[in-house]
Amino acid sequence: MQISEELHRARVTEKTAERCIPAEERPLFHMTPRTGWMNDPNGLSWYKGEYHLFYQYYPYDTVWGPMHWGHAVTRDLIHWDYRPCALAPDSFPDREGGCFSGGAAELPDGRHLLMYTGCRREKHADGTECDVQTQNLATGDGTDYQKYEGNPVLSELDLPAGASRVDFRDPKIWRDADGSWKCVVANRAEDQTGQLLLFTSADAFHWSYICTLAANHGRYGRMWECPDYFEMDGRSVILVSPQDMEADDQGFHAGNNSMCMIGSCREDGSFREEKIQVLDAGIDFYATQTVLTPDGRRVMLGWMQNWDTVPYRLEKAKWFGQVTVPRELSLRGGHLYQNPVRELEQYRYGRVEREHVRIDAQHPLTDPGLSGRALDLTLTIRPEADCRKVALRFAQGEKHYCEVVYRPGENTLTIDRSHSGAVRDVTNSRTAAVSVRGGELKLRLILDRYSAEVFVNDGESVMTMTFYADRKDDRIAALACGSAEVDLTGYTLKI
Repeated sequence: MQISEELHRARVTEKTAERCIPAEERPLFHMTPRTGWMNDPNGLSWYKGEYHLFYQYYPYDTVWGPMHWGHAVTRDLIHWDYRPCALAPDSFPDREGGCFSGGAAELPDGRHLLMYTGCRREKHADGTECDVQTQNLATGDGTDYQKYEGNPVLSELDLPAGASRVDFRDPKIWRDADGSWKCVVANRAEDQTGQLLLFTSADAFHWSYICTLAANHGRYGRMWECPDYFEMDGRSVILVSPQDMEADDQGFHAGNNSMCMIGSCREDGSFREEKIQVLDAGIDFYATQTVLTPDGRRVMLGWMQNWDTVPYRLEKAKWFGQVTVPRELSLRGGHLYQNPVRELEQYRYGRVEREHVRIDAQHPLTDPGLSGRALDLTLTIRPEADCRKVALRFAQGEKHYCEVVYRPGENTLTIDRSHSGAVRDVTNSRTAAVSVRGGELKLRLILDRYSAEVFVNDGESVMTMTFYADRKDDRIAALACGSAEVDLTGYTLKI
């Protein structure tokens, strides 16, 4: 397959540049870009016996630039291998702005189909300019992809009245049981807030509008990005990332968030919203993608970053951006639960277990067998009446540390990197409400060199953050103000 000069240049650049990034300078099992910049994960799909993940990518620098699609594959959702850059901004719909986010699926003839947003700059007679976004296709064999000669397949001509052609992006594509195709695309409505548009196709190449799947009506931020839609246990689920939100009493923070909507679908195809839920209450989480695994699990991952904290980074690193650990989703009592994929357990070694340990200000819990920067650690906390807080510290050295702090009197959990050596004045801590069951709180910490993901009460809620403490800072400790009883089980993770 003949490739463009732009794509060839990107492939040569990434192949050369990755040799300058030692493996120990990356996370152990969280995927990072091959080189340069990464933001939204794209096109998570199962194809030819592997999970394929694409991502928004600028291989020439560690800052945002004209978007390409990077590409990696995995068989177990933990160990990733890079494939060559899949898409470059080299055609009319995407040449100026780039190949923005989208989805992927397998066609009946065995080809891998990518659906992405093309962004082009339109110049007007009065000298003004604007970006115009359209939906486009490329097909390939899992390594090389050819853009469809009929692009764009969705443009302003396909939009309902009042829908923006400037903010029209991030298609998620799937095939229904009857063989027809659907895609949901994020859009800005006439009221200047987000909506999700639903389209259908008989062959995945020729599309028509069905309805507005869901609309914001000014409630949750402005533009909605990176939508996903799926059915689970008889319910309809929408995942979306709202921009420019105000903090509220539902647990959303100011800025960029990710949320889950649970409900059902009406006869006309539109979504009946019944519950709104925060997807991740931490600092660094945005832009989710899900895939249905061959054994029937719905697995989600996201960009382990946030547009508001992009200045916080590992100095002098030749990569920027990570993907979260893939998470298995389930519905319990109308609530979406998330837990690390079970495949992670095959990489656990050196079990350390302590039960019914009483800790207080003078007696922290430490263990010489429990240290490192790649750990799977579960802590069950039973606070006593005088307990004001329990802190689980990690990435701890002589001066620096990160921590998760539980305050029983407030029923809150705080994830905090303020003392990790950070020198940027960005958000360094975030607090969320948690529920206590039978007088105890259960936390599972997944630690990987430069990140922490805390799963609360078997996945009832999650808090995620990145941090860049010195890799030599690797001690673990549980401390209390007042008294508490704790159980601890920990494993070292080796890939």
